[in-house]
Amino acid sequence: MFSTTVTDTGQITIPQEIQDYLKLSSGSKIDFVIDEDGHVKLIPLNVSVEKLSGFLHRPGIRKVTLEEMECAISEGANDWT
Repeated sequence: MFSTTVTDTGQITIPQEIQDYLKLSSGSKIDFVIDEDGHVKLIPLNVSVEKLSGFLHRPGIRKVTLEEMECAISEGANDWT
């Protein structure tokens, strides 16, 4: 396990081993997600959507295809017009 310290301004330094594992470099963007169990997950935004498939899976919820996701997004977008 790796640890770091939060500065007075809320900044942290990501340990080099984690940067290497996530293929982060200067200027890389990351997201923080809190899952249904309250765990915080760090998501590098240099990862394709396909690799993230199932990342937030909840037991009992069926997986959907990319086509189903695109259809749902399209239907939701229609609600905005």
